[in-house]
Amino acid sequence: MPTANASVAVSAPGKVLLAGGYLVLDRAYTGLVLGLSARINVVAGEIQSAAEGVELREIVVDSPQFLDAQWRYGYHLAPEKGGIKVTQLQVGPTISANPFVETTLSYALTYIDALVSSTRSHSVIKSSRLIILADNDYYSHSHASSSGRFAKFPVTLQGANKTGLGSSAALVTSLTASLLTHYLPSTVFDLSSKQGKKTLHNLAQAAHCAAQGKVGSGFDVAAAVYGSCTYRRFSPSILNVLPEPGAPGFSDKLLAVVDGEQWDVEVQDDGVSLPPGVVLRMCDVDCGSQTVGMVKVLSWRAQDEQHSTALWNDLQARNEALAAALKAGAADQLPDKLRQVRERQMGRESDVPIEPDSQMELLDAISALDGVYGGVVPGAGGYDALALLMRDDDETLARVQDFLAAWSREKDAKVKLLGVRGEMEGVRQESLDVYDGWL
Repeated sequence: MPTANASVAVSAPGKVLLAGGYLVLDRAYTGLVLGLSARINVVAGEIQSAAEGVELREIVVDSPQFLDAQWRYGYHLAPEKGGIKVTQLQVGPTISANPFVETTLSYALTYIDALVSSTRSHSVIKSSRLIILADNDYYSHSHASSSGRFAKFPVTLQGANKTGLGSSAALVTSLTASLLTHYLPSTVFDLSSKQGKKTLHNLAQAAHCAAQGKVGSGFDVAAAVYGSCTYRRFSPSILNVLPEPGAPGFSDKLLAVVDGEQWDVEVQDDGVSLPPGVVLRMCDVDCGSQTVGMVKVLSWRAQDEQHSTALWNDLQARNEALAAALKAGAADQLPDKLRQVRERQMGRESDVPIEPDSQMELLDAISALDGVYGGVVPGAGGYDALALLMRDDDETLARVQDFLAAWSREKDAKVKLLGVRGEMEGVRQESLDVYDGWL
């Protein structure tokens, strides 16, 4: 089998769950997910030892946009088919753990090693350096020095304010894709192929769930892989068989899970698009601090299952009507369809601010502007961001920006339009030229 590719670059998009918040947790329902133009980028390359004949066994991960954002890991093959065990080499006052990076390395390197171990007498895993670059809209950056696509932030990664675009799923997906593309020849893994995306999806879902300590619905990883799609979640039991990385049997079980036929996820990425002349924009909102309680919503649902199921079925029908209007290119139907998917009843009954009063007021006002079709508080709701569908022209853009500036002054709130736009495409390989000055 050929050696690793010298250097590769991969990017994966953020997401917005336009319709299907909470419903997407249940396999009986679907979510309407749009990809975003904001991407997490990972460049993977070899590390050459300075001393001849000395073989390094180290993975170096850099996030050069932030302070103290380098993580160094040693790795070794664990006994009893425990896979590739990754250990952080230095932790201190300025160097913290990064569970998403560390878990993804363990999962991806174990899968790669297990996949090729039957054809080689030694591991294909060599030392490598991974560079992570996030597009600016993932973070609020009032003090950042912005020079083009990738801003430099005067804070640590932990100290950065996220805008809620799905950075962890995009990171895990692009990191996994870059490792697979770097270490495996295209005859074994091809990111552009249907099978390659399926492998990446399954492996990234497993790593992301492990890193966040629970099995989520996975719509964010699906969007990172496939871009805009309608999504029906996989059964959580698929991942229950996996032990911890390094535990006996982890390698064989991970390979069986990723390549197995038990995945019942449904991702339809061929019919989701925006009508011509319509753009999705994200509005960064800082007008509250209360967090949304998923546990509280699910507890409410369990208390009166007959009533809550009827409500969820009704919401699903409304969500499907919005998806059908988008697919048909029926821009004139969007104001009505967007109003119908805005979730108020479930929030009131569960006493959870899915669409908080401040967001409701802003959405009502901005939806009345000429050229704005409407918007939603996406995903689980709360105070993160708003998703708006609007005409894609300079006049509408100026009108919305002027309105938000006036709103911010009047309400003493920080509300602004982000540069990010809706985008259909999922994960992709990039040219290294994109990252000049950062490599």
